[in-house]
Amino acid sequence: MRHLKFKSVFDIMGPVMIGPSSSHTAGAVRIGKIVHSIFGEQPTEVEFHLYQSFAKTYRGHGTDLALVAGILGMETNDPRIPDSLEIADKAGIKVFWHIHKDEKADHPNTAKIIIKSETKSMSIKGISIGGGNIQVTELNGFDVALNMNTPTLIIVHQDLPGMIAKVTDRLSKHDINIAQMNVTRENAGEKAIMIIEIDSRDVDQALAEIKAIDNLHNVNFFG
Repeated sequence: MRHLKFKSVFDIMGPVMIGPSSSHTAGAVRIGKIVHSIFGEQPTEVEFHLYQSFAKTYRGHGTDLALVAGILGMETNDPRIPDSLEIADKAGIKVFWHIHKDEKADHPNTAKIIIKSETKSMSIKGISIGGGNIQVTELNGFDVALNMNTPTLIIVHQDLPGMIAKVTDRLSKHDINIAQMNVTRENAGEKAIMIIEIDSRDVDQALAEIKAIDNLHNVNFFG
């Protein structure tokens, strides 16, 4: 039998949020926010593929509003969440919905997001596992296993020799241990993404040094 471990009451009850369900709203906002952080620029178009429970109740539970709010960079308690679709429309972001009620998925609350601008595109699959907690299971077609409930660095960088070593050297210098790391790239020599789960939330100095590394496009820390 699998036993779930909770670090605090908020892991059970979920965060302060807008909407009726932590799985369908707070978790959905966080999935969208991860996409927003990794993509690093305002998109022109976003496709949402929703599966099973997300697909059946996405409008009634506000999942559609929450996902778009996350794409716009909003937090789970942002009062603008109910207006996120209108805000996206005014910003010139085209939003498309693909509903897969009967198609099997990794989890009942699964969303795959394909986000595009004039210069690039990216896809992420995320699941909302309850209490506002999420997991990222796919990035640009690659299987990953990120729970996003531990301190996580997401770094978009140019695919050049030595980039991973430069980042990990800064972490090692400040005694920050890496728990898990995933790296993927668009094509050789183009943009790549590092997702690094670490054991420490005290990262200010290391983060400042990492941001100073040449050929990094975007650095985000989720603590």
